Formats: sequence, structure tokens, C-alpha cells
Amino acid sequence: MRTSVALIGFMGTGKTVVGKLLAEKLGKKFIELDVIIEKKAGKSIPEIFRKDGEIGFRELEISVTRDMINEKNAVIACGGGIVLNKINIDRLRKECVIVCLTASPQVIIERTSGDADERPLLSVPDRARQVEELMKFREPFYKRSADITIDTSRISADSVVERIMEKLRDNESYR
Repeated sequence: MRTSVALIGFMGTGKTVVGKLLAEKLGKKFIELDVIIEKKAGKSIPEIFRKDGEIGFRELEISVTRDMINEKNAVIACGGGIVLNKINIDRLRKECVIVCLTASPQVIIERTSGDADERPLLSVPDRARQVEELMKFREPFYKRSADITIDTSRISADSVVERIMEKLRDNESYR
């Protein structure tokens, strides 16, 4: 039986906000992979992208995910691109029910508009086009990885948590 929940999804879908609330409701610890990556690297994610590129970041992500495979009773907020490396999902699946949070491109653009400096992949002139292209490319990866999918576009974080908890109750592999 799996005792943890991994939240995946595109940036701005609510993984951190929902993850903290879900962990509190379930009485589990909250883990944010990007924070662990920053600690391990000794620098911020934008710095990692600037100095080591996306490949350097993805290597750190794989390493941190490997370190998390035995994490029990946790809610883990994953970075938006964690699904790009199947090894990450295979490792998470050992202990986690994987919940994919989705949102429309318009909602994502609104939610991420104030933090472009913190999101290296959105540091481009045409953010709307970049969001749409990245989402289109990643969609099959999210679908293939998810045990549960919840659209967060038009509902509150509390409602998202309630929906996740309902689906977890119905999931035979979760306890």
C-alpha cells in the first residue's frame, strides 16, 4: 500500500498551496521537491538554470527524487517537469498515489504573472505562447503518470483538497 501523495502538474496549477492544505488535512508531512533541490544545489532554481542549464536542474531533480523513494506519510509537491523523466515517476509510484493538478493556460498565465523571475522557463517575451507550447508537449506525460487528475481552474484550494481526499478514499492502493 502507498502512504504518500505526489502532486504533479504544470507550474501554477496549485501544487504547493494544495499540497500544504492536503498534508494538514491528512496529518502528513509536506515536502516541496524544488526546495530540497535548492538546498542540495546551494542555489536558487533560477540560478541553477542560469549556471547549469535545464539539464543540470533535471539531473538534480532525478537525484532528489531518488532520495525520496522511501518517504512515507507525506504529501510531495513536485516540480512541473518531473514527468519528463520516467524514472522519477517510477520512483514516486512505489510509495505515492500520483495526483495531477491541471488548469487552463489562461489561469496559469494569471497565477504565474507576478513571479516570472522565479520561473526560468517563462522568462521569454511571449509567455502565453510558451505556456501553451509547454503544456501541449507535457500533457501526455502528465496523463500517463497520473492516478488521479483534478482541474484547479475554477475551484478553491480547499475544494481541490476535498476532491483529492474523496478520490483517495476510492483508491485501493492508498491507505
